[in-house]
Parts: sequence; C-alpha cells; structure tokens
Amino acid sequence: MPLIRFDPFREFDRMFDQAMNQARKPSFPMDAYRHGDTIVAHFDLPGVDPASIDIEYERQTLTVSAERSWQPTEGDQLLAAERVHGNFQRQILLGEGLDTERLKASYEHGVLTVTIPVAEKAKPRKIDVEITGSEQKSINAASEPVGTSTS
Repeated sequence: MPLIRFDPFREFDRMFDQAMNQARKPSFPMDAYRHGDTIVAHFDLPGVDPASIDIEYERQTLTVSAERSWQPTEGDQLLAAERVHGNFQRQILLGEGLDTERLKASYEHGVLTVTIPVAEKAKPRKIDVEITGSEQKSINAASEPVGTSTS
C-alpha cells in the first residue's frame, strides 16, 4: 500500500501552479517591524544551507538571496515533491534614515534575522527655541490705570 494516495487532479493543479510560478523568481515570507531605534526583518528560510545565504546592500536596496536544494538518491522512490527548491531572492527598499553601516544578520532555526539601526540624524530630537531681539516691558504696579490723571 503506497504512503500517499495518487490524486491526478491534485497533481495537475500542482504542476499548473508550478508552471505559473516558474516565470517569477521564488521568494520567501518576511516580517518586518520597528523595535525602538532598530528595524528588524525576519526571513523564513527553512532547509537553506547557511553558507548559501547572501546579503547585499546597494543604493537603498537590501537584497537577500539563498539556495535550497535536494535531490533524491539513487533508488529512492519519490512520493511527493511539493517544496520549492532552487535560488530564492527578496529585495527590500530601505529609507534614507537607516544606519546601513551597522547592519547585522544572524541565522537560527531556519530564520534569517536582519537588524538595521535607525541613523542618529533620523531620530526625533527636541529643538530649543532661542528668544532674541525682544524687549520686555514690565508694568509698574504703582503706575496709574489708563484714562485717569492726577492733574
């Protein structure tokens, strides 16, 4: 008894989806958020050899590339092949207010984490207002109210 029952319609749908997706380069899911003064991005890269991960930054574009490959060994009987293999790439446009010189990346449990600090020049700051050139006149408490005269 086979491990998985063959469904010709499911196989046809899978092949159709695969053919439609061949036109674009495979990508991978990502979460990105701001944590204090740092931008954090998590990329799901399960089964990827860490040595194949490549991160490049050029002209405000962060490019993450990786490769996942698997080939059945001789004598293996393929029962299902649904995982996407090959080269993966994801590009993200970064704003000017990030300190890309201090960009860091780590890979743990199939998740690539990229952290980018917010640049000092982009952080909000308080601006003091200087008061210059104004003369302050004080009202003398002994002075008479307007419209009254003592003559």
